Amino acid sequence: MAKSDYYEILGVSKDADERDIKRSYKRLAIKFHPDRNPGNAEAEAKFKEIKEAYEVLTDPQKRAAYDRYGHSAFDQSAGMSGAGNTDFSDIFGDVFGDIFGGNRRQRSGRGADLRYSIELTLEEAVRGVVKEIRIPALVECNICYGNGAKPGTSIVTCITCRGQGQIQMRQGFFSVQQSCPTCQGQGKIIKEVCNKCRGHGRIERLKTLSVRIPAGVDTGDRVRLSGEGELGDNGSHSGDLYVEVQVRKHPIFDREDKNLYCEVPINFAMAALGGEIEVPTLDGRVKLKVPAETQTGKLFRMRGKGVKSVRSGGRGDLLCRVVVETPVRLNDKQKHLLQELADSFGGNYSNQNSPRSKNFFEGVKKFFDDLTR
Repeated sequence: MAKSDYYEILGVSKDADERDIKRSYKRLAIKFHPDRNPGNAEAEAKFKEIKEAYEVLTDPQKRAAYDRYGHSAFDQSAGMSGAGNTDFSDIFGDVFGDIFGGNRRQRSGRGADLRYSIELTLEEAVRGVVKEIRIPALVECNICYGNGAKPGTSIVTCITCRGQGQIQMRQGFFSVQQSCPTCQGQGKIIKEVCNKCRGHGRIERLKTLSVRIPAGVDTGDRVRLSGEGELGDNGSHSGDLYVEVQVRKHPIFDREDKNLYCEVPINFAMAALGGEIEVPTLDGRVKLKVPAETQTGKLFRMRGKGVKSVRSGGRGDLLCRVVVETPVRLNDKQKHLLQELADSFGGNYSNQNSPRSKNFFEGVKKFFDDLTR
């Protein structure tokens, strides 16, 4: 029976980049994964076909050979990755990594690094906090102790690759090294897999970790927990867990690096005559002196009332932006007093009381005069 085209198997075009191929592979592999289709031989065969296509199309040398010669490029390595025991750990790991958005790249055989996002209040981010998190983690199987074999059975060296995990494939001028299709690159064969971990040597468990978040962190900062990432294969070291901080929006303060900003509403009587008002800081309330003739948008800097930087150690400032608020729901007496005030201004706008308004309307008048000339 003729083999299906690898591009058609993954549902991608022949000019698809690696990112599109990986995205399609992950979607299909999750759908046909044996754990989701127990006892379904057709789904397992489909999964093997998807995995085989993925391994070829994500390897530049294999893909080049396939694009030129088709399936005949691999005829001398009959069965390729579809033969023998299929290793499902890659897609199992991909699904697990997606819980955190984890980094799937392996370094020197160690387990993958993972990422966990934690949300903090502004107060927690500024002062520092200790948080407990519960995460699903891959830990050593307590039945086979990580070797993937059923207790009482043996693990033998792969006779195809003689324990190397790699084989050489030749077609014309091409010489391509690929994972051994018999042992899936492990160099050994598990005759009877462990019933609990299905030969992976790892099982998923929830674990609780205590994370110390230092004072001054901001959105995007990461705290590294060494060795708390994914457990490596065959007893290799675990990766790291990166806890990424997201700071929740605050109802009063906006943060920009070390500085905090807030808007302070004042009535126009205080803006005109001056006065004193209480403003909030993360350390409590403080008095702010408002000078006479203060305009909307005026910034007042309160030094040392911002955030202590997690890097430099210096503390930022609190900048209060004044907003002059127009009064509402006036009673008759208040309206009368305001009318008296308006009358005292002498009609429209005087240079003495409202210089900005006077300049604005003089500019508007000149603009329309120029249009009519």
